[in-house]
Amino acid sequence: MTEAVGPGTKRILVTGGTGLVGRAIEKVVADGEGQADEEWIFVSSKDADLTSAVETKALFERHKPTHVIHLAAMVGGLFKNIRYNLDFWRTNVHINDNVLHSAYEAGVQKVVSCLSTCIFPDKTTYPIDETMVSTSIPTFSLVETPALFYCLLSCPQIHNGPPHSSNFGYSYAKRMIDVQNRGYFEQHGCRFTAVIPTNVFGPHDNFNIEDGHVLPGLIHKVYLAKRDGSALTIWGTGKPRRQFIYSLDLARLFLWVLREYDEVEPIILSVGEEDEVSIREAAEAIVEAMDFRGELVFDTTKADGQFKKTASNAKLRRYLPSFQFTPFRQAVKETCTWFCANYTNARK
Repeated sequence: MTEAVGPGTKRILVTGGTGLVGRAIEKVVADGEGQADEEWIFVSSKDADLTSAVETKALFERHKPTHVIHLAAMVGGLFKNIRYNLDFWRTNVHINDNVLHSAYEAGVQKVVSCLSTCIFPDKTTYPIDETMVSTSIPTFSLVETPALFYCLLSCPQIHNGPPHSSNFGYSYAKRMIDVQNRGYFEQHGCRFTAVIPTNVFGPHDNFNIEDGHVLPGLIHKVYLAKRDGSALTIWGTGKPRRQFIYSLDLARLFLWVLREYDEVEPIILSVGEEDEVSIREAAEAIVEAMDFRGELVFDTTKADGQFKKTASNAKLRRYLPSFQFTPFRQAVKETCTWFCANYTNARK
């Protein structure tokens, strides 16, 4: 039985607490960035099936959170998304609706959900920024406008075109979190918001070559190629470009959003546009970090996916102009070191 929360104490429930970002938040909190008035609860799918409304409600009744960081999701890399777009849509829509509604029913003070830059239309201008998610419509008031109609009006650009076809199921499900946040704010005054990180990587990632994201998949490939003395085969041309954010940097930013960020509108959490790298450059950083000296081969019969989704972090910089991101090659080196040291037990 969960004990009652003391006066002024924040009981913070983290869904997806054993995943990449959840583990990073747990480490950052344990390393000294937690606060005395905070109690952190990290839960995983072993604690509740969040696709079940009954189990989700029971989880909230058991832990009685005052704040929630919602990370739980069905996730995967390019090729898993291509194969299972419907599953990504259905699973994530159920999870998100159950978590947000349980948070509302439990009187949670604030929810911070995690979106993705894949929510933006495939055909758009760059860099993408928060104005493409939401724009104010001054002729409509929060009181006078029906909830869903207002929500759709207030985020026209995000609905101004489909996401990339490779992961439309996941992308549309994530878009709906923003619609729900606005609905809960208008109809019930809830402080539900979201962050939009770019490509996250770090320790405790999913390093599965078939189903994982590009960077951890490449790390695993380099590990195997070095071990076996074989060439390194990279799927695609290597030309697509991405902004990668280290999970420990993202964790520190999550704490700031939870404590300080008061807008319902989401905020992009990303390194700068100048830090965008190609997949080839990312692979070369991994090769250097793992001292791989074999041949690099690009299998151009494999899909590249979306060429770029460059995001602006100007809004973040207005709030936190002095935030220091871990240099990309240092973060890659630390992640490779962790993977090699934990190869037996790493998700792969």
